[in-house]
Amino acid sequence: MSLHIQPMSDQACLIVHGPDQPGIVAAVTALITRNKGNIVTLDQYTDDPVGGAFFQRVVFQRPDFAVAMPDIEADLDKTLSPLGLEWTLTDQSIPKRMAIMVSTSDHCLLELLWRHRRGELPVTIPMVISNHTNTAEDVRSFGVPFFHVPSQGPDKSAAEAEILKLLQGNVDFVVLARYMQILSDDFLAKVGVPVINIHHSFLPAFIGAAPYRKAHERGVKLIGATSHYVTKDLDEGPIIEQDVARVTHAHSAADLAKRGAYVERAVLSRAVEWHAQDRVIRHGNHTIVF
Repeated sequence: MSLHIQPMSDQACLIVHGPDQPGIVAAVTALITRNKGNIVTLDQYTDDPVGGAFFQRVVFQRPDFAVAMPDIEADLDKTLSPLGLEWTLTDQSIPKRMAIMVSTSDHCLLELLWRHRRGELPVTIPMVISNHTNTAEDVRSFGVPFFHVPSQGPDKSAAEAEILKLLQGNVDFVVLARYMQILSDDFLAKVGVPVINIHHSFLPAFIGAAPYRKAHERGVKLIGATSHYVTKDLDEGPIIEQDVARVTHAHSAADLAKRGAYVERAVLSRAVEWHAQDRVIRHGNHTIVF
C-alpha cells in the first residue's frame, strides 16, 4: 500500500540567515503574526552569539498563502534586509522538481523512485538521464521519462550541452544517483540549480576510484557513504548527510560493496528529503541541517 503525503496547503517555509544580533527571532515572529501566519515549527542556530552567523527555519500556516505571498515577501525585504539578513520563502504545497542522473548502478536510483511512488519524497521527477540504457525499462515502469545521453571520450561538452537543454527551466535540483561522470565547471555554472551527489565513501577517506577495495586493503572496521552538494572541487562540496556500517575482517570486498550500497541508498534518500523540505542551509563549505 502506498503512503501518500498530503500536500501542505497554505504552509510556507521561511529560511533566514546572516549576522547574529539581538532581536532577529522577535522580528521574524512579529512579521509572521502581522501577516496572519501561525507558526508550526521554528528551528534556529548560531555558531557564535557574539559576532557569529545566525540560521533559522520557520514553517508557518497562513490561509490563502499563495495570494498573500507577494505582500509577505515585501514585508520580509523591508524588515530583514536592513539587518543584513538573507531570506527565502517557499510555498510548501508546491513539490520541488527533481531530475536524477545515473550510470549503470541502479540501487540509489530505484530507491528514490520507490520512495517517490510511496509518497515518501515531497518531489516530482520529470526525468531520469543516463549515459547508459540498462535502467531505462525500470525507470519507465515507474511512469518517469527516461533520456539516454551517451558520454564517451575525454570531451564531454556535447553530452553536457544536451543534458543542459533537458534540465534548464524544467527542474529545481539534480541528484547524481551514482552518475559516474565528472561534471565540468562550465556545466555546474550553467545548470543553475543545486546538484546533490552520493559518494560511496565516508569522506574524506578513500576518495577516488575503487574505494571499497582500498578500504578492504586497509582492514577497515567501518564503511560509509556521504551525500554532498557538487562544486567545482571534486568530492569536496558541502556535506548534507553521512552514515556508516560496521564490518569485520571476515567481510570480503564484495561484502563491503553490498553493505555499502545499503548505506548509500539511505544516506542519499535522507539528503534528498531534507533538501526538498528546505531543511538544509549552505554556509560556505558547511551545511546547517534542521
